[in-house]
Amino acid sequence: MYKSFLTVLCISFIITSCNNTPNPFEISKQHVGLLTDSTQVKDLKTIYANDSIVKFISGDEFTGNINNIEIFEKGGKKLLTLTPKQALDSTSTIGSIRILDERFKTENNITSLSTFKDIKENHKISRISNLINSIVVGVDQINASFTIDKNELPSNLRFDMNLKFEPTHIPDNAKVKYFFINWNH
Repeated sequence: MYKSFLTVLCISFIITSCNNTPNPFEISKQHVGLLTDSTQVKDLKTIYANDSIVKFISGDEFTGNINNIEIFEKGGKKLLTLTPKQALDSTSTIGSIRILDERFKTENNITSLSTFKDIKENHKISRISNLINSIVVGVDQINASFTIDKNELPSNLRFDMNLKFEPTHIPDNAKVKYFFINWNH
């Protein structure tokens, strides 16, 4: 009796420890939720079987081949915007992902609601790009880009397009406007 109980206990332990279901809202360098850097467009229907997928199909050469795919929860909340590497190709992998839902987070709890302070305390800043209306903070450690509106910056830094931004120029409480994961490398 003792041996059969021990056998059943060992088997159940093995079965439960092998059930390593990925977190559908976890972000790392090679995955966002259930998506990986090798996920193909044709696999999205299987991955998001319980959600809604909206594809923008371009038939006009003047649109610049934008081929975004939006993922919505069944309740209508927008989760992600995906951009395939190749337009109109079902075997293309995903090139970039815009994180829209705040439940998606890195292992260091960086979300679309994070501030610059959260980013710099948890990741090494790889680069800061100065754009017309925003700055883009790159974090190669997780293939991420964070866009911060220049309205979040001190007024003396907003209009100088030649300024090379350093992390000390950006206020800690500057909010992230857009959060992207880039797999275009």
